[in-house]
Amino acid sequence: MRFLHIADVHLGCTRYNLEQSPRDFFNAWMDVLERYAIGENVEFVLICGDFFHKRSVPPETMDHAFEGLSRLRERGIPVVAIEGNHDQKHGDTPFSWLRSLEKWGLLYLLEPKAGDGRFVYEEWRRDRDHPIKGGFVDIGRARVFGSAWYGSQTSLAIPKLIDAIERSRREGAFHILMLHTDVEGHQKHPIPALSVDTLKRLKGVVDYVALGHTHMHYEIDNWAFNPGSIEVTNISEFRETRGVFVVDVGEDNTVSAKHFSDYLHRPFQRLSFEVDGFSEPAELLASVTRFVKENARGTEPGLPKPIIEITLRGRLGFLNSALDLRKLRDDTQKHCGAFHMRVRNMTVPADLNVEADIRPEMSKELVERRVVEGLVGRDKRYKRITPEMAAAVIYAKEQALIGEDPQKIAESIAQKALSETAAV
Repeated sequence: MRFLHIADVHLGCTRYNLEQSPRDFFNAWMDVLERYAIGENVEFVLICGDFFHKRSVPPETMDHAFEGLSRLRERGIPVVAIEGNHDQKHGDTPFSWLRSLEKWGLLYLLEPKAGDGRFVYEEWRRDRDHPIKGGFVDIGRARVFGSAWYGSQTSLAIPKLIDAIERSRREGAFHILMLHTDVEGHQKHPIPALSVDTLKRLKGVVDYVALGHTHMHYEIDNWAFNPGSIEVTNISEFRETRGVFVVDVGEDNTVSAKHFSDYLHRPFQRLSFEVDGFSEPAELLASVTRFVKENARGTEPGLPKPIIEITLRGRLGFLNSALDLRKLRDDTQKHCGAFHMRVRNMTVPADLNVEADIRPEMSKELVERRVVEGLVGRDKRYKRITPEMAAAVIYAKEQALIGEDPQKIAESIAQKALSETAAV
């Protein structure tokens, strides 16, 4: 048995207001399907949450989803999906675009029923007397179980999932659970994640945990697998390994999962330049342009042109208003041939007095943390947990920048505050 495991496709994502961005995600999505679903002759495809970047899906994005899923349907390859935090339905309606794709026969959308303090798995079915619904589906030897987006409550959901799966296992089947969550030790932000020990409690009932949510590749005990996003949603992720898993399952249920990332996706690069020692704007502009020309990655054969970000750091020797960032961006882009050039000015201008504990050589991340910690520390309620709360505030800002739902951000911050307060 062979299947393809992907997650965090984020169709419709627009990076830095670039019109080409949604097309980048579509190109990666289609190339993955051609190479690793159709090309590898898989029996089915798992999409472990965040298929769409937002719950409100533009028409072009729906076209992108329909084209890929239709191609799989034409080849007789079923697709199984779960909702992630980016594409889950609103709480006041049973409808979502993922559910529409299910209604059109393009995928199975799985989720257990919740009620009376427990979960119940029912087999997915479609007939005249029952609406489309279901918590698990059988495809060949595999029985695939879905789950919902539980957020900070995932650790509380695991025992209920274990109990529900235990009551719905099939003799001789290879059991898969699809789960959209961060796992402790692998997450990229400070909000509490599912502990590895809690995750491993699922070992008694499932043979393979198909993870999504964290945009980098990792695996645990050749049993739980997270492929990472197929494209970069934010340049801060560009160093992470991402991709897809092609999974072969032996007759004795042994797992051989191979991770691939050699499909069509846009390259990224981050550069940093120290401005100390320059007293004239023209001299600085010439030096930065030369530096970018010498160090920026070129366009590789068969790949799109890269997006490059350069961060200016240090102390300016002239007024900040004299630094023409637009000209700097245009000149550097012309000389390196990048698809898009981002210029971030993290310098300390000559006309700005900085606090004693903030030094020009500090990274932007450290400066930001120091500033936020100073603001949070003024509130006596958080005096003893200032670093933790500052980290949560910075995470909330990052989530807002990528378009996360405000209610979800507020819930995450509230959960963080409660957990830290309880710890004290």
